[in-house]
Amino acid sequence: MKAKFLVPLILFIGLAGFLAFGLTLNPREVPSPLIDKPAPNFSLARLDDPAKPFALEEMKGQVWLLNVWASWCVACRQEHPLLVQMAKQKVVPVVGLNYKEVRGDGAINARGMALEAETAMAIERARRWLTDHGDPYVLSVLDIDGRVGIDFGVYGVPETFLIDTEGRIRYKHIGPITPESLKQVILPKIEEIRRAG
Repeated sequence: MKAKFLVPLILFIGLAGFLAFGLTLNPREVPSPLIDKPAPNFSLARLDDPAKPFALEEMKGQVWLLNVWASWCVACRQEHPLLVQMAKQKVVPVVGLNYKEVRGDGAINARGMALEAETAMAIERARRWLTDHGDPYVLSVLDIDGRVGIDFGVYGVPETFLIDTEGRIRYKHIGPITPESLKQVILPKIEEIRRAG
């Protein structure tokens, strides 16, 4: 009779322990399988000159950040002043990946829109946003359909990737960069990579 109650009790305690451990985890820290692996290669149109593509290998030999952003992204507005400040201080080059500028905006139905029209709208919106809020990027590229974002494992915007001189992803920051995350995590990782190589 006691064994009949003991098994469910043990299962309940195990489940409660598992759930309690889960509550201690930070939901913003989603492990990326790309850490310490080569960043997915891409070639995308530049926002400043759409006829001129930018390829990942152009940043080889530099420690840099790839910042995923969009004008419709509310959290991007939160981190943007910090990115502008970083650019003025020349902390590290930051490349912007403008992610689904038109398709990601729930207010615009891009279904059935011609790619040329969507690209023109994305360029106009992204340029205007950077003019209004400041442009911290050495350059920005257009990920119109979000395929490059998918290759990088982007969950949403903003996200920022720290990439080393060899083109490997060394850190992924999900959500807006804050002064605390910059000071406590990102800057020390940049220095660590620079010292190592």
